[in-house]
Amino acid sequence: MTWSTAWRIAQRDLNARFKGLRLLLVCLFLGTGALAAIGTLTGAIEGELADRGQVLLGGDLEIEVWQRDLRPEEKAALAEYGRISGGTRLQAMATTGDNAAPVELKAVDAAWPLYGTLTLAGGHTAGAPAPGEAWLAQGAIDRLGIEVGERFRIGTQELTAAGVIADEPDRLSEGFQLGPTVIVDVALPHRAGLIAPGAMYQSKYRVAFEPDRDPEVVEEALAERFPEAGFDFRTRDRASPGADRFVGRMGEFLTLVGLAALVIAGIGIGGGVTSYLEARRTSIATLKVLGATSGDIARIYALQIAAAAVVGSVLGLAAGLLVTPLLSAALQDLLPVEGGFVFAPGALLLAAGYGLLVALVFAATPLLRARRFPAMALMRARVAPLMRDRTALGWVLGGLAGIVALVLLTSRQPDLAALFLLGAGATLGLLALLGYGIRYVAARLPRPASPLLRNAIANLHRPGSSTGALVTALGFGLSAFVLLAGIQTAIGGNIERRVPQQAPDYFVLDIPRDRVAAFEALIRDDQPEAEIRTVPALRGAVLAYGPRDAMTRVADLEEIPDGAWGLRGERGLTYADTVPPGNAIVEGEWWGPMWTGEPLVSVDEELAKAAGIEVGDYVTVGVLGIERTARVANLRRIDWESMGFNYVFVFSPNVLADAPHNLAATIDLPAGAPTGPLLRQLVREFPSSSVIEVGQILTEARTILGQVGLATFAAASVAVLAGLAVLIGAIAAARAARTYDTVVLRVLGASRRQILVMQLVEYGLLASALAVVAFALGSALAWAVITQLFEFDWLPDWAAMLAVLGAGLAVVLIFALAGSLPLLRAKPAQALRTL
Repeated sequence: MTWSTAWRIAQRDLNARFKGLRLLLVCLFLGTGALAAIGTLTGAIEGELADRGQVLLGGDLEIEVWQRDLRPEEKAALAEYGRISGGTRLQAMATTGDNAAPVELKAVDAAWPLYGTLTLAGGHTAGAPAPGEAWLAQGAIDRLGIEVGERFRIGTQELTAAGVIADEPDRLSEGFQLGPTVIVDVALPHRAGLIAPGAMYQSKYRVAFEPDRDPEVVEEALAERFPEAGFDFRTRDRASPGADRFVGRMGEFLTLVGLAALVIAGIGIGGGVTSYLEARRTSIATLKVLGATSGDIARIYALQIAAAAVVGSVLGLAAGLLVTPLLSAALQDLLPVEGGFVFAPGALLLAAGYGLLVALVFAATPLLRARRFPAMALMRARVAPLMRDRTALGWVLGGLAGIVALVLLTSRQPDLAALFLLGAGATLGLLALLGYGIRYVAARLPRPASPLLRNAIANLHRPGSSTGALVTALGFGLSAFVLLAGIQTAIGGNIERRVPQQAPDYFVLDIPRDRVAAFEALIRDDQPEAEIRTVPALRGAVLAYGPRDAMTRVADLEEIPDGAWGLRGERGLTYADTVPPGNAIVEGEWWGPMWTGEPLVSVDEELAKAAGIEVGDYVTVGVLGIERTARVANLRRIDWESMGFNYVFVFSPNVLADAPHNLAATIDLPAGAPTGPLLRQLVREFPSSSVIEVGQILTEARTILGQVGLATFAAASVAVLAGLAVLIGAIAAARAARTYDTVVLRVLGASRRQILVMQLVEYGLLASALAVVAFALGSALAWAVITQLFEFDWLPDWAAMLAVLGAGLAVVLIFALAGSLPLLRAKPAQALRTL
């Protein structure tokens, strides 16, 4: 039989609505649709980050330094490579008569922006504002309660709100902000008294290169030329490392979720194809009696299954494309992604490839088993089940190899992808072993006196039982329920439990050292019971670390070790006489009060472990261009859940006290104390200081974490939907296989109620046995996502997770009941004639 003849027969037998293959369609639709949407959106965002790197950064190369401006020789070196634009970034307070708001002050020169265009509300374009004017973000306008043209104050200077920012070209590269943006001319911070020795501000200089100049080469040249300058570099290829890292992690997570959905769907595909071919058993036997060979049977039904797989995959790809604009619109304010449809051929081909390979792997076994048996064996399959066909092993292994190759070759984190594959394989193996164990135990249990219970247990281990498929389907489905609940409740726990309980009411930055007493007196006069903590606040970069005679220069490292983020760029530094609150010494000893001996430093234990720093080593930091070296006296464990001041490096006072610096403070007010009057007094008496309301930070943190939670909820829902589809398919396949048994029981006198109770008992026993395994498996997966991928605390609501598991068990029983109803309506005489 030729392929064309096989296709003609396949067309005649294939229902236009794909009756019998709908589970395959649904499973492939869900899996490929999820992967298509994820791949398209992630690719679009990464493409924007790559293509618009110059605009997002505002240059080809950016240099950042803290608490100082670039020196003339450093500016001259930058100017050798092209046009430069410089300015400062700092926290400040904007005030009107009765209103005050913390803002991110962005002072820019006349050359800004080097790339892109600033757009104001109304469509006007602009550059740096004129002296005495400012461009304000809408949030600043709203907080201050003013309109365009009205006056407000920053520091000692009055400014006019000259326009509202609609599109800030380099906004994404500025990172997280503690207030809305206010753009002013480059000299405003000096005129307003905000920049003085010790003030906490950041200088940023960007360079627009001549054509064909490599930013990485320039970065290396400048780092070599000014090794002690403490420069923090950023190039157009990594314009927004935070966004790039977030997109990469979220994309990796969503891709793995899509693959998990496909793996779950694959089980449904196997069950659906088995059920479909079982329903075609008589047709296959008839074709063989008429002379069809095993190869002919394989061609006919492979074409039918392939047609259904292609239709399901194409529908899934179309759904992925259609949902992308909705996802783009939801993320447009957070990430550089344009609205509308995004066509990414690579992502679509990859999703289709995964879908078809999964269909091949899970459909091969039932298809090849059906083609190899003689007609009479197929006719007797109800009473003498077909034996397994080992020839399918080659197809299955080939398909699995293709899936593994695709995952590893296209993954940004092959190690994570490999762990996922191992985990998926281990999970399937565990569930298969569990299914075998349930059959083994059921076969050896004592025979209950109740005939209903006896038959229910017998159904778990009898020849041809579907226990293995049901265990896999139920295990994945219930685990998906627990996974979703674990992720959602853990994110909710991070949002609601830890942060609000331990956060102060205010952070205050840039308090002059000579006015600390006045600062505390002002707060005590208004709120005598307020708790105030002040700490010295400096910025510096780690230049070298290690044993005295073999110190490692950070500039010589090819890459920063994982977890040693404190070595990257400039970081907050402080000094103290006593161990900071919320910290605990885990190794070494603290220096005493008024220490005047050898310069010492205390290091966070996690950073020390990642970088290989030990007690007795030395650390050299650059502060305002001056190197300072101290011996590591101890390692500390930091309570990062506290929203107080946490520094990875705390020095003895004799290391940093002589450097120009100001202080920072936290203020905890008594419960119910009004905050408005104190805020206005602080702004009026300390105009150069920045007062940050923690409530605003918490609101933004809740928003960000809520968006992460929504994304994970939507992604995990795909896996849950796939699990439900597989569960429905497994019950449907089991129902088709049991029609014969049910009819025989009906003929022997069993009532409909007895058959229904027997089905519910069987599924209840299976679900109860799987509940513990599913809870452990789902919890472990949720823990991995929360702690390893998102790096949040593991704070699940166990009661809610158990409730969700209980709801999942109820869903299983409801589906089992719904799947059993058609069995009760089957007419024995008609069913026996067709079996």
